[in-house]
Amino acid sequence: MADRADVHLRDLRSFLAVVDELSFTRAAEVLFVSQPALSKQVRALETRLGAELFTRGHRSIALTEAGTALVAPARRIVAEWDGATAAVEAAGEAVRQTLVVGFHTRIGRGLVPAITTALEERLTGWRLRFGQVSWGDGAVGLLDGTVDVAVAWLPVAGPGIAHRVAATEQRWVALPVGHRLAHRAVVPFAELAAEPFVALPASAGLMREFWLASEHRATPALVGAEAATADEAFEAVASGAGVALLAAGNAAIYRRDDVVCRPVPDLPPCRLAVMWRSNDRRRVVRVVAGTCCRCVAADQPAAAAAT
Repeated sequence: MADRADVHLRDLRSFLAVVDELSFTRAAEVLFVSQPALSKQVRALETRLGAELFTRGHRSIALTEAGTALVAPARRIVAEWDGATAAVEAAGEAVRQTLVVGFHTRIGRGLVPAITTALEERLTGWRLRFGQVSWGDGAVGLLDGTVDVAVAWLPVAGPGIAHRVAATEQRWVALPVGHRLAHRAVVPFAELAAEPFVALPASAGLMREFWLASEHRATPALVGAEAATADEAFEAVASGAGVALLAAGNAAIYRRDDVVCRPVPDLPPCRLAVMWRSNDRRRVVRVVAGTCCRCVAADQPAAAAAT
């Protein structure tokens, strides 16, 4: 039985070149190989298939019945392989030309359309993909490479992360609508210290402590629930599991009927930063990071009005 398992695409391409040219000499020129090498490849293919594919005359060649039977399947196999490699290359190129912007909470602040427009104008061929990252990832996807640029609230943990502060906002508190402090215009932190809090996951590290205001407590916070996303946190607050600190701008972005948000004026503000890996020196990263900073800064009057 012929050893058909060893047939390669190169053999089929050589066969089809001879079919198209009906000449080993011309086919060899098309393939940029020597005529003896091409003849040897075709002979090897015939040996593997156990059939002659061409009748060879002194001045001409012709397909045998076996050769004629091979033409259509060989063209289909080569075409399908070429299509597959083209698709893989295109997919790889799309990945290489996609910049991922990560965030913990909704970006809002007009960032998505502004960044997209800036990228289209300055960096042809690139596209943006936005993705939310769990609060459990204290580096916002930067350290594991799933995110190229991040927009997140400091502090963020991890070595090799550069950042620029884009905005500073007052910290507010989210309370269930029937909470005893919900009627207050502002809420001093001393009024909140004994309340159960909705906390970020322990893996969030410094971020968890910041949003529990741990530095301003005499005793550790009472954690009533944990949440990996802002939506989970607001659901926990609405259910009465605890209260939660948040940025003033996010009080507007996440506005809902069953939660009341109030300023906490005696806590230091929070800082929204644009972040990237410090060893990533691509121009596209600089363009997107700069655009993020400008858009957030431009939105600050609106954020101030929310307070």
